[in-house]
Amino acid sequence: MNEFLRFAPLLQSRVWGGRALETALGRALPPGGPVGESWEIVDRPEAQSVVVGGSFAGLTLRQVIGQHSAAVMGPRWPKEKPFPILVKWLDCRERLSLQVHPPAAVAASLGGEPKTENWYVAAAVPGAHLIVGLKPGMTRAKFEAAVAAGTAEACVNRFPVAAGDSVLVRSGLVHAIDGGNLILEIQQNSDTTYRVDDWGRMGLDGKPRQLHVAESLQSILWDAPPPPVVKAARAAAVLAEASEFQIRRVPLAAGETLRFVAAEQPRILSVVEGRLASECGELASGENAVLPYAGDFVLTATGEALVLVTDRFA
Repeated sequence: MNEFLRFAPLLQSRVWGGRALETALGRALPPGGPVGESWEIVDRPEAQSVVVGGSFAGLTLRQVIGQHSAAVMGPRWPKEKPFPILVKWLDCRERLSLQVHPPAAVAASLGGEPKTENWYVAAAVPGAHLIVGLKPGMTRAKFEAAVAAGTAEACVNRFPVAAGDSVLVRSGLVHAIDGGNLILEIQQNSDTTYRVDDWGRMGLDGKPRQLHVAESLQSILWDAPPPPVVKAARAAAVLAEASEFQIRRVPLAAGETLRFVAAEQPRILSVVEGRLASECGELASGENAVLPYAGDFVLTATGEALVLVTDRFA
């Protein structure tokens, strides 16, 4: 399978979204309301990526894995097992809700799925911030009282970020993305989110969005420290090291190549700056592709480029 898999984006309307996917990434957006998310790679019952171009054009990711599981994911991958990673672009024109994803130890009892995710900040307005984790010494009793009083923001760890920064948000960490961030989110294949606070905002239907305070309080890891931020740099680095996946930052000079050998592991390639060319096509800035287990790939930067390589998920 010597061709990478690219997919048609699945756009999601969100009350906190905007139009940056159009202005920053050159995506064609439907007219009208805010677009908050573009699901780039997804294999879920309610959402399926569809292949664009190549031998599998028009097939869903589920169909490709169902028919070619060994070639795409490796010889031990059950054909009925979903692709384990979900990749999204997030246009956070406004602040997202304060939320948490349940850790594996409690997710099943709450009817949800764990979701560890990594945020790569592709663009940020001056003064942009992220929220991840609780302030030192915060207890469940103090936080619960603050949520009831509408003062939860005083309890969380808020910090400034700039384009190129990256942070790993593990399941169980309370978090929010402040307005003015364009983020590439690489996460476990999950869509379980418990909202703690939505800052008094109305949804697109004009009604308050549902909160999940009880589930959130059961999901938060009260003693977990906030994660470190990997700051922007033009140097190779591991951005995220988790049991669910690994993400590496790879800078490329013009004419420099990336090589991937068959029968090692499947990978996800995310071009966050520049453009890559190969025998099976080009990948431009903003594009994400799956490189199958059975493929040999040589990709060359046509100018300076910055690429994220996600692996160790199979």
